[in-house]
This record gives sequence, C-alpha cells and structure tokens, in this order.
Amino acid sequence: MLQLEQAGQPVETPKHLAWLNSIAGELATATLIRLDETLPWYRNMPPVRRAAIGGVAQTGITSFISWYKDPKAQPWVAADVFGSAPRELLRSISLQETLQVIQVVVEMVEETVLKEHPDLHTAVLKYSRDLAFSAADVYARAAEARGLWDARLEALVVDSIISGETSQEISSRVAALGWQADGAVAVLLGSTPSSEDPDGVRKTARKLAADVLVGIQGRRQVVVVGLMEPTNDAEAKIYETASALEQYFGSGPLVLGPTVLSVSDASKSAKAALSALAVAATVDSPTRPTHADKLLPERALSGDPLAKQSMLDKYYTPLADSQSDLLSTLRAYLDCGRSLEATSKQLFVHANTVRYRLKRIQEIIIENPTDPRSAFMLQIALALGAISDSESGVRR
Repeated sequence: MLQLEQAGQPVETPKHLAWLNSIAGELATATLIRLDETLPWYRNMPPVRRAAIGGVAQTGITSFISWYKDPKAQPWVAADVFGSAPRELLRSISLQETLQVIQVVVEMVEETVLKEHPDLHTAVLKYSRDLAFSAADVYARAAEARGLWDARLEALVVDSIISGETSQEISSRVAALGWQADGAVAVLLGSTPSSEDPDGVRKTARKLAADVLVGIQGRRQVVVVGLMEPTNDAEAKIYETASALEQYFGSGPLVLGPTVLSVSDASKSAKAALSALAVAATVDSPTRPTHADKLLPERALSGDPLAKQSMLDKYYTPLADSQSDLLSTLRAYLDCGRSLEATSKQLFVHANTVRYRLKRIQEIIIENPTDPRSAFMLQIALALGAISDSESGVRR
C-alpha cells in the first residue's frame, strides 16, 4: 500500500484506496463529459473512435488506482492503457492529441481526488509524471518502428524503379511513404559518398520544393527527384535540384536521367541514367550532373536500344522527312571533315548554300553541326539511320 508522509511519519492509507474504488465509475463518466466539452477534435470523431478514446481515459483512471495500491509491484505502463483501444487508434490521433487526453484525465483526477483528500497531492503528481513519460515512450517506439519500416519500403521502391518496374504499385508504395511530389520526376545516379547523409538530401530537396527517394545500392547511390507541383520548365527545375544535391554524392560521374511525368514512369528515367552512367567514364571531365541524353552516342555504341531510338527520333528522322538536300548535305559535310569548301565542291553548290542548309539543319534538330560534340553525335545518328533504313527497306 502506498505510504504518504505526514509530519515526517509514514501513514498507511487503506481508506484512500477504498474511497478511490468507490468513485472510479463517477470519475470516468465526468472525464468523458470533460473530453467532449474541451476537445473539439474528440467531439467530431466517429462514435466508434470516441468510444475507443473514452476507453483509454477510463482505463487510465483504473490504472491510477492500481498504481496507487502498489506503484513498485505494478508500474504503470501506457501501452497497457492503449491496449484497450484498436491498433489504428494510435495512428489516427497524434501525440499532441494524446497528451491533451492525458491532461484532461489528470485534471479530473486532481479536481475530484484532491478536493476530498489534499494529502494525495504527491501521489497525483507522480502518477501524472509517469503517465506523460509512458505515453511519450509509446509514441517514440511507434515512431522508431515506423522509421525502420519506411526505410525498408523506400529501399524496395528504389529497387523496383531501378529494376524497371512500371506498375501502379510504385505509386501506392510511395503514397505510403508520404511522397508529396505531384510534378515531373527524374532519377539521379552517382557513387555513394563516404559519409551518407540522406537527411541532408531530403532537407536540400525540400528547400527547392522537391521530394526525394534515397537508396544506397553498394557503391551506387540513387536519388529519385520529384517536383512538388507541375511547372512549365520542369526539366530546368529538376536539373537545378540535382545540381544542389551533387554535394551528397561521392566522386566520379553523376548522371541525371530524362524527365518523366510521374513516379510510376521513373523506371524509364532510371534505365537511361544507368546506361549513361556505364559509359560516362568515356567522356573527359563530364559535368556533374550530366544529362543522360548528352551521352546518347556513347550509349548507342554500347548497345542501348533506347539511345539508338532516341537518336533516330531526334536527329535522323526529322532530317530524312524534311527537304532531301538537308540530309545529304549533312552527310557530305561530316564526311568532308566539316569543311565548307570541300562540301560545296562535293555537292557542286556554293559555300553560302552549304551555310544556309547547315543553319536549317540546326533549326530543325536544335544541334549545331559545326560543334565538334554535336558533329560526333550526328555522325552516329546518320550511321544508325542508314542501318535502320537498310533493315526496314525505307528510303533505300
């Protein structure tokens, strides 16, 4: 039995315990009325959940009496009180709301008990302290378990994206993770840093109105970047975000996949980024990050079918479907080592005509044939186009 100090002497209190047992039901009823009067969110809850919370409050009062009877032999544990409620209740009310319920319970105990027996003040204080700490412990354990589960689910989602999964399951999984992005998405690939800092990645992304999924796969780090809201210049915004995240990757190539409309299509961006990362070492001092499409020629040479098709669609087909002299002029210009004089002689036209056609080519494909890197890319595109035409019988 709990002993109270009065005039320096411990006093047995069986009368207190009998009195507490006699008012338990009345106190529980008064507590439910107070919850309804003081907590608007409790008033607006469905009846089933109101009853569950009321059960928690009532169990809390009962636990006070049991705790008061023998605090050492039966320590009060918040999990025992919440055990009377459905599991989803812990997920439906926040820690702040739980503490509000606890505050109401403690206030009712204080008002009712101390009014009749002021000498129980110390017991009530100890009870309220243990109650608050135990409730915080319940939520801390729940948060820790949720954090571990979220980490495993995030790793699963990233693995699914990298492996090429495009099902709607990805959307549902990221929703479970609290994915907030509603705009364009792209995949960023690079080496794992010596000191991993996924929290830093998330914080930096949030400052730029983006959400991220972070995955570590051995020596490779994967970051799926998604914009919070749709924008007219999504590609530029994603590149800005990727540039800000560059500091969280290790040394070596850093590749940004093409922009896609949603996270369910992120595997397309990942596939291009993986292909580009595999050939990034062939380019001297690539920028960080490098767009995967900037490495289309190297990807095509390595056998990437997506890169081959992209080069045909972007460069070869538009020229082949335009004026017939543009494609032949580009081929002659590249074969002649990008010499205007040699090209004009081979085509039997004036050099200014060659200049005009090169300008038209640049307007159509948005690449300057006189630039060495663009010329290399177009040389590969012409070769791929010739092979495609030969295999399909088109434009022979």
